[in-house]
Amino acid sequence: MPGQGPRRPGSGGRLKDQLKERLRARSEGGQEAGADGEGVGGAPHEEPVARPEERLERAVRAAEQALIEYEIALETFRVEVENFSRLHHQKLGPMYARLDELDARIAEATAARTGDPEDLRKAEEARARVMPMPGVEELFHGWMDDQGLYPEAAAMLTDQSVRPPQRVRPGEEARKLYRELVRKAHPDLAQEESERQRREEFITRVNAAYARGDETLLRELSAEWAAGPVPEEQRLTRSEELYARLEWLAQRKELLSVLAKELEESAIGGMLRLAPDDPDTLLDEIAEQLLAQVAEREAELARLTA
Repeated sequence: MPGQGPRRPGSGGRLKDQLKERLRARSEGGQEAGADGEGVGGAPHEEPVARPEERLERAVRAAEQALIEYEIALETFRVEVENFSRLHHQKLGPMYARLDELDARIAEATAARTGDPEDLRKAEEARARVMPMPGVEELFHGWMDDQGLYPEAAAMLTDQSVRPPQRVRPGEEARKLYRELVRKAHPDLAQEESERQRREEFITRVNAAYARGDETLLRELSAEWAAGPVPEEQRLTRSEELYARLEWLAQRKELLSVLAKELEESAIGGMLRLAPDDPDTLLDEIAEQLLAQVAEREAELARLTA
C-alpha cells in the first residue's frame, strides 16, 4: 500500500508461526484445565452427589469394623485375665498357704511367750484363717466352692480342655490367627439370623481355641471357614434400616464398654496393668517376692522358738 515501507523478508511467516504456537499452547492448556475439573468454557466439573443411603452404608461399615476391633481387644484381655487368674492360683497358691501357716505359727509363738489376751486372740484368728472351714467344696467333692465351679469342673461340663493354660498371653501366631478369624467370621457381619447363629457357634470354638493358645486348632478353624459357604452380602437400601443398625451397634459398644471397665477394675486386671508387655514375667516376679516373704517369716519363727 502507498505510504508503507518495504516489508522484511519472512516476517509474515514468523508471525503466523508464533500465532499458531500460541493457539496450540492455549488449546493444550484448556484441555489440562478440563482434566483438573473444569468443563467447557472453564466451568467447574461437578462430582455426582452421593445418596444419603450410601453415606449411611459407609457409616454402618465403619461402625461394624470399629466394633469388631473393640471386641477383639476385649476378648484378648478377658482371656489374659482368666489365664492369669488360673495360673496365679496354681503357681502361687501354695506360697500364700505357706505364708498363712507361718503367720499363724508366729502369732501362736508370740502368744505363748507373752500370755497376753490380745496376743492369744490374734493367734486364734491367724489359725482360723489357715484351717479350712467346712463348706460347699466338701459337699461337692472338689467340683465347686463358695466362688462357684472350679475351672476344671466347668471345662468338663462344657466339653472344654481340662488342662490349665500354658501362658497368660497366647503366642504371637495364635493372636494373629485369632484376629484374622474374628475379622472374617464375626457375627455382627451377618444380616440374616441363621447366618448370625452359624457365625456365633463358630466364634465360640475360635475363642475356646485361642484361650488355650492352640495354634494348630486355630489353623484348622481358619481352613474350615475358608472352605465353608460364603454368605452373599446384602445391600441395605432403606435409611430406617441403616439408622436402626447404627443404633444397635452403639448399644452393643456401650455394653462392651461396661464389661471392659469391670475387667480393668478387677484385682487381676489391675495386676496385669503392672506388666502390659509381658504378663507372664509378672507371675515370676510375684513368686520371687513371696519366696522372700516366706524366708523372712521362717527366720522370725526360728527366732521366736529358739
